[in-house]
Order: sequence, then structure tokens, then C-alpha cells
Amino acid sequence: MKAALILAGLLAIFWALTLWKAARHEARARASHPPLGGFVTVGRARLHLLQAGAGPDIVLIHGASGNMRDFTHDLMGRLTDRYRVTVLDRPGLGHSDRLDRDGASIFEQADCLIDALGQIGVTQALVLGHSYGGAVALAMATRHPKHVAGLILLAAASNPWTTPLSRYYRVLSHPVGQWLAAPLLTAWVPDRVVTDAIAQIFAPQPIPPGYAQHIGAGLSLQRRALRENALQRAALLPEIVQMLPDYASLDLPVEILHGDQDTTVGLAIHSEPLARQIRGATLCVMTGVGHAPHHADPTRVVAAIERASDRARLRQGASGHNVKACNIPCRAAGHISARAIGRVIGHEDT
Repeated sequence: MKAALILAGLLAIFWALTLWKAARHEARARASHPPLGGFVTVGRARLHLLQAGAGPDIVLIHGASGNMRDFTHDLMGRLTDRYRVTVLDRPGLGHSDRLDRDGASIFEQADCLIDALGQIGVTQALVLGHSYGGAVALAMATRHPKHVAGLILLAAASNPWTTPLSRYYRVLSHPVGQWLAAPLLTAWVPDRVVTDAIAQIFAPQPIPPGYAQHIGAGLSLQRRALRENALQRAALLPEIVQMLPDYASLDLPVEILHGDQDTTVGLAIHSEPLARQIRGATLCVMTGVGHAPHHADPTRVVAAIERASDRARLRQGASGHNVKACNIPCRAAGHISARAIGRVIGHEDT
């Protein structure tokens, strides 16, 4: 009995220390990487948004585990001379609140973002989504077509895959993992582990200079961010299956960019089928590029944005402007060669 009491006491001390370290880690992360923009309220949740520039509206949506700083590091600054650019932290990530405690679906996020954007005067925009953010962008277009002028999808999760959910996400999305694992990770995992994970995502390209310091790895290790990200990721496959039939009804400019060395979201599993499923979509395969096209070759991404913008203006009856040349293969849906699906790893967004 005495041994059991001692053990219980030690466990209580360890758990109290864990909660203290977790809170301290979160406070340091928020202090070192404070909000870059302002907040709007949707329901009970505050969403963190930043807007800059002037011109047609474009909205940039980040992927899993990330935040708006993925775009403020480089891409946003390349666009503000001719677009009004809005970046945001998706619900539960970065400095944005969670919408609820069961994980915001891509459909709930789409509705939330349309509401938040409307509050800051963005009623119709080009929408760029990276990775998981690409699924949210597709949900915005299928659910709110009047508000989306065109899509630019970067290594977007868009089609069903067969690989099982990783053990990390299985544990962290489980109710016990939500309660127990998240505080342990926040308290005891150093930020350099996140940086190592980032390196795997960028491969075969190196992490851009200054990116690891800019992104704020500690923000991804907040307890609410870990919980929300795991629930979102665990629910993504059935949500994409649900959305799949809606692709055929999309009638807007769609530019798809995907690296052929992406081992996070497989080109043959996601973007090649998507280009066939959306009428008039254009697929640009980026040779030698991994999961971060906007960092590997931002000029090509900007060119795709220009093409989508030009096509959207033509559809609206406005005069277009000169479009930058695309220096990579741009293939219409009917001209995509088949690839061996087994060669590419299915979606395991991190």
C-alpha cells in the first residue's frame, strides 16, 4: 500500500510538472511568434487573419500543423504589389481558436472562412490551398461557388488513398490521446523535432534560409493545435470521399501544381485524378520538387496565380493582362499520362 501511495504521489508530481511545462512552452511560443494580424469572430471562435496589398483578392490557406507564417515567409510578399492578399490561421492552429472540441471538418472550415472573409470585405477571391489547405479550398469552391473566383492547388489532398492513418494520428485523435498525449508532447518535445519534420516535408529541397525560425515550431506544439490537427487529419479521408462527387460541378479556373518527388501527398493519387475530374483544370508537374512547391519555385506558383486570375477576368468579361510563361509541363486533363500509383506514398500530411 505504501509503495502504491508513493507511486501515485510521484505520478501526480510528474503530471503537475508536465502541465506546468506545457503551459510555459505555449506561452514562450506565443511570445516569440505573436499574431501578425487581427482577429474576427465567427460563432464563438476568434480567427487570426492578415491582409495586405491592393488589387483583386486572393486568399492563401496553409496545410496541416502549419499557420499563416508559411506564406508570410515569402509568397505573400511576391503578390502584394498587384493583389489584396489575405492569409489566415486555420481553426485551432496558429493563433486561431478551435471551432469545437471534435475537430473542424473541411466543410465547417470552409463555411467559417467564408464568414470570416466576408467580415473583412472579401466576397469573391482566388483561393490558393496547400496540402490539407487544398482540401479546404476545394470545399470552399464546392459549397460557396459564388465566393470563389478560381483555385490554385499546391500538392493538394483531393482524392481517396489506401494507406492507413499513422500511429501518431491514431493515438493523438483518440480521446485518451487527446487528454494524455497532447500535454506530454507539448511539455517534453523540443521544437527541433518539428524542424526535423519540416525538413522531411521539404525534401528533396532544403528548408529555405530563415524559414525554421520564422514559422514558429512551438505554435504547432500547442496542446489545442496538436488536438485539433490530429482530429482534422483523422477525419480527412471520409470527408474527401464525401466531397468527391462535387468536383464535376465546378465551373471555374483551376490551376494544379504538384511535385513529382512529393512523398507526403502522392501526385498520382491526388492531383493527376483531380485534373481529370474538374473540367478545364490545368496540371503542372514540377520535376524534382517535393511537398512545398511555393518554396521550391515560387515564381512558377506566381505564374499559376496570374493564369488563374487572367482566366477569371476573362470569364467575368473584363480585359485580361499578359500572363507569365509557365516553364514546367502544363497538361490539360485529357492529356495526363497514367502513373503507377504504388510508386507514390499516399497522403500522410504532417
